[in-house]
Amino acid sequence: MPAPSLQAKKAYFAKVRQSNYAASLRLEGFDVTPADADRKLPTCEAALDAYRNKQG
Repeated sequence: MPAPSLQAKKAYFAKVRQSNYAASLRLEGFDVTPADADRKLPTCEAALDAYRNKQG
């Protein structure tokens, strides 16, 4: 059996990371749906911009 390609490995880990993020939110008490696991996560820069804008 051939070894999986690098692209296949990256896709698998991206999917697992999204699933873990949704599970983490559910454990923290947020209402999440299975579709939330497929939603694209914000970038670090987008998160920092949102935080900076809330600070006033």
